[in-house]
Amino acid sequence: MWTKRLIRLILVLGVLTGGAAVGQAADLPGPQQADIGQTPPRLSFVDGKVSFWRQGADDWTVAQINTPLAPGDEVYTASPANLEIQIGARAFVRAWANTQLGLTNQEPDFLQFKLTAGSASFDVRTIDPGHTVEVDTPNAAFTIEHAGYYRVDVKGDRTSFISRRTGQAIVTPASGEAVVVAPSEEVVIEGTSSPQVASYVAPPLDEWDKWNYARTDISLDAVSARYVSPGTYGANDLDRYGTWRTVPTYGSVWVPTAVDAGWAPYTTGSWMLDPTYGWTWVDTAPWGWAPYHHGRWVSVDGFWAWAPGPLVSRAVYTPALVAFFGGRGLSVGWVALGWGEPLVPWWGRPGFVHEPSWRGWGGPRVVNNVVIDNTTVVNVQNINVYRNTSVRNAVVMVNENRFGRGPITASRISQGDVKDLRPTHAAPQVTATPASFVPTENRGVRPPEESLKRSVVATRAPHAGPESAAGKERKAEPGAIPSPAPRLVSVPPRREANAVSTRPPVGQSGIERRIPDRPQPLSPPKPPEARRTPPQTRREPQVTATAPIAPQPPAAPTTVPSPRSRRAEPPQAASPSPVTAQPPAAQQPAATPATAPSPRARRETPQVAAPATGAPQPPPRGVAAPPPSPQRAEAGVPPARRLPGEPANRLSPNRTETHSPQPAQR
Repeated sequence: MWTKRLIRLILVLGVLTGGAAVGQAADLPGPQQADIGQTPPRLSFVDGKVSFWRQGADDWTVAQINTPLAPGDEVYTASPANLEIQIGARAFVRAWANTQLGLTNQEPDFLQFKLTAGSASFDVRTIDPGHTVEVDTPNAAFTIEHAGYYRVDVKGDRTSFISRRTGQAIVTPASGEAVVVAPSEEVVIEGTSSPQVASYVAPPLDEWDKWNYARTDISLDAVSARYVSPGTYGANDLDRYGTWRTVPTYGSVWVPTAVDAGWAPYTTGSWMLDPTYGWTWVDTAPWGWAPYHHGRWVSVDGFWAWAPGPLVSRAVYTPALVAFFGGRGLSVGWVALGWGEPLVPWWGRPGFVHEPSWRGWGGPRVVNNVVIDNTTVVNVQNINVYRNTSVRNAVVMVNENRFGRGPITASRISQGDVKDLRPTHAAPQVTATPASFVPTENRGVRPPEESLKRSVVATRAPHAGPESAAGKERKAEPGAIPSPAPRLVSVPPRREANAVSTRPPVGQSGIERRIPDRPQPLSPPKPPEARRTPPQTRREPQVTATAPIAPQPPAAPTTVPSPRSRRAEPPQAASPSPVTAQPPAAQQPAATPATAPSPRARRETPQVAAPATGAPQPPPRGVAAPPPSPQRAEAGVPPARRLPGEPANRLSPNRTETHSPQPAQR
């Protein structure tokens, strides 16, 4: 009996273990699927005349924000123009006017760009150990492995590379003699066949550098970063275009603001082909990255909200989180996935494609409105219920001839027609055209031919696209880039690279730039309370009057009020003091000869500005004010009032006298 029970227990454990393995096979990528789920560089900012080109398109088109870049893509900025590409949660690439920049390689630990003309900055606040960013130019290849700020300028046969903020890099010119760029250093390479390398102290930041610094600071200071998984792009955009709320069922959700009535997710954008991920959604909203490549969409009390779900250790990219439908003739439909619903990938290798997947989702798993266990094996053909199909205007239908050809013209269907739709569990079977490779059909500015035909120095060959890998030759489209083969060089290990620090000390070299005169740093600001009520020093007043001084009773101990209470107390009227009371001028006794106080005593004596017209002087700080003189009372002139901190004589603030019945002899 015990033997049978043991056998049953072993069989049950085996079934559970096998079920868990099958249920998680689609979620745990193997060594050959490391690129699945890798976030591509995102075109996160476009300003001015910016163009985009992808292999397979007819010509250069207007660049669209939120476009995911793939190896082989090119962007160009005319004048005036700026663009930004996000390559990490804390890393950005920006291009200035008249700049051609291309992405040539993307691997899990290697990112390669080429710059044939113009100016580009690489603001890398953090970089994972073992990861590399390479910038290839006509004169040299620059290898970045440390966090820092890097500026690359290519003009004719001259390339300048500047490293700042403790950044270090390796420069490998066409000759192959690699050198190290130290922090706060500029390396200039002249010529392409026999390059000449010179180093200088980094010049001061210009206006574009300062703009790069400020934009990165703002991008990293995002409140929404606490609600999304690490590595999610576009968190700062959520702060500006929506609000966060807490819903008992879904936790923290983000609600977009300023959307049109009847709006629904995946209705303002276009579908374009990606070499790695196939059909990819590109939304036109400034915030349209994170909510369309991560999390799920839910309908709460009549409004749409994006639910990122419980945080996971690493954000997993998805080209779109939708379920596709077929039916109604030659039409293609889709709807946003709801809370916990599985995605059926239409891209990837066998064993991953067309299998239910919850990769990147940390919440509960829901199939046909039923929460299942993580070890449950799900047959994709049995998934036929999607919760958001019951939401008004949630299902979008387009004609097959309009799918993947620029911005969609959506048509909403009634709830009765939704019942006739059937999930396809695969990508729409639509024939691709040149318009399918770009998000919009609007023509953009084409770069100069000289920039298109320039070759660069690189350490790795460009990534071979799907057509090149299949042995197909590139079509001669009107806007095709000649893409000359790069001049390959090998980067030696860091310990074998030469340093460029053999130049003479600063200021003693014929090629060394002069250090600019920099202004002295400003003094740190004082707290507001210190500026309003400066601390007072206890000083003993000196009185030179011949009249005897009446003894003063001991002052009662008092407590110093807090800054808040001190500001709230109204000014108190001072009572007359016998010490400071003065008789009229006609009754004053003759003054005895007085000696002028020493400079030290004069500094320690409370000084009050002398009156301009013979009016009585206001007392020092802390001494009660005297009663008004009879002369001023008879003339009907009110006593002079002075604001705290204001000199008694506004016309002569530097003229001061000691407090005595008569001016002291100097």
